[in-house]
Amino acid sequence: MVDPEAPWRPLNYDAARAMFNRANDLLGANWTLHDLRHTASYRLARDPDMPLPDVQWVLGHAHLTTTQLYLPASQDEVIERVRAHHARRAEQRDRPPAPPAPGYSPDSLKTLFGNSW
Repeated sequence: MVDPEAPWRPLNYDAARAMFNRANDLLGANWTLHDLRHTASYRLARDPDMPLPDVQWVLGHAHLTTTQLYLPASQDEVIERVRAHHARRAEQRDRPPAPPAPGYSPDSLKTLFGNSW
């Protein structure tokens, strides 16, 4: 039990690690402080309102490329972007080509591009 009259002091690394170790023992888990840092970093980097250089500063990274490691897309995001790409391609394929600018010879265009004009 925590003594409410005890003086408060900052939680240092060793105390935080001991706290995690006790929780891990109770839960049968193996979380570390680095796991907590990684999760927080990932969430900060994925927040569209949080500039990546600010995340870099919080994490103490010397190079922005190190911070960018927390930006991989999820499987769902990649699938959605691929589906959107194919939808755009299908829309472009179904659209008739723009008419040629005035002054081009229809015979020359037919020779160069076939019957697409």
